[in-house]
Amino acid sequence: MSTRRAPPRPPRIAVVTPILPVPQDMTRGRFIYETTRALSRMTPTRVFLTQAAYPKLPALRPAAHPAPRVDGGHTLAGIDIEAVTYPALPLLSRVSNGWMAGRSLVEPIRQFSPDILIGYWVYPEGAGAQYAARKLGKPMILGALGTDINDRSGITKRLTQNTLQMADATIFVSEAMSRFAQSSYGVSASRCHTIVNGYNTSVFHPQDAAACRLALDLPAAARVIVYVGRLIEAKGLRELIEAIDRLRQTDSNALLVVIGNGEFRTTLESMVEERKLGKHVRLAGGLLPESVAKYLNAADLLTLPSWSEGYPNVLVEALACGCPVVASDVGGIPEIVDAQRGLLIAPKDAPALHAALRQALDTPWSRTDIAASMRRTWDDVARETLDVCQSLID
Repeated sequence: MSTRRAPPRPPRIAVVTPILPVPQDMTRGRFIYETTRALSRMTPTRVFLTQAAYPKLPALRPAAHPAPRVDGGHTLAGIDIEAVTYPALPLLSRVSNGWMAGRSLVEPIRQFSPDILIGYWVYPEGAGAQYAARKLGKPMILGALGTDINDRSGITKRLTQNTLQMADATIFVSEAMSRFAQSSYGVSASRCHTIVNGYNTSVFHPQDAAACRLALDLPAAARVIVYVGRLIEAKGLRELIEAIDRLRQTDSNALLVVIGNGEFRTTLESMVEERKLGKHVRLAGGLLPESVAKYLNAADLLTLPSWSEGYPNVLVEALACGCPVVASDVGGIPEIVDAQRGLLIAPKDAPALHAALRQALDTPWSRTDIAASMRRTWDDVARETLDVCQSLID
């Protein structure tokens, strides 16, 4: 008499990350939120939101703007969140932040009793997840996002390398990032997995452009270029303002809408004022995805002139709406943008950006074909992530 084996139970997954949407910035970490929300529909998942706690004395606060803090009651629809705080000092604790984060994570994660841990953001939070995983005897996956391996130097780069090399597996958001990790950090190819981002199909899809412009108070005759992302210099925002300044001299209908928050906003405001670009640049602030989708449908172009990138989800979302793009030829961007979807340029080159924006505005793109070429959902991302988890558990 044969006996049937019961199907394996879904694995319990603990996700460790410092990046999620928070009340101060609901656009922050959207891809991690969407991935974990999709995972939560498939298997028990808890997200441990790590936060560095610096002393209250001004002299012992970090010079750069710290990540926004949330209290223990922070919630997001569709995911189970537990905030975990660890002590830190600016610069002085850089070497120990991974260890301190890990010590703070061990007990909360033990109580959840996961089968596997995933750490999104390599150092220090990924290192903290790694420490907790070793203490609990569980396998651990790193999720590398882009900046956490692209823009590392000195001791932070060495700590990042150690963390990458010790992971049981690493998930990258682009093939370019996987190749970079192998060549620059010595990560074994056998431990590298590429899982590119999806998009929320219920939000990002073609809508009537005229209706969207009316709802957003955008002139019907305007040639609208949209930027969506953090307001930091490395996103190429200085070059973007210079390019718009050049563009408006030959195109009085040029209008740039900047969506997002960040430390570079004050500089942007000064540049707009100095160049008298008030009629050609709008700073819309951070917006929820539904509003971003309306702007993408209302726009003639989306632009992302970043100096470096992983696999920027805003490009995927723009294309899903049928909006062509002008973006830098860096990171995983060439894996998203081809000649039927937009134009690629060298980073840090304002004249090239101006020329590409002008060319793209004059190109008769097929928005229907662009939108039809995008089909990847967050459920696809979650299923592939779950497959990597299962391969380490079995």
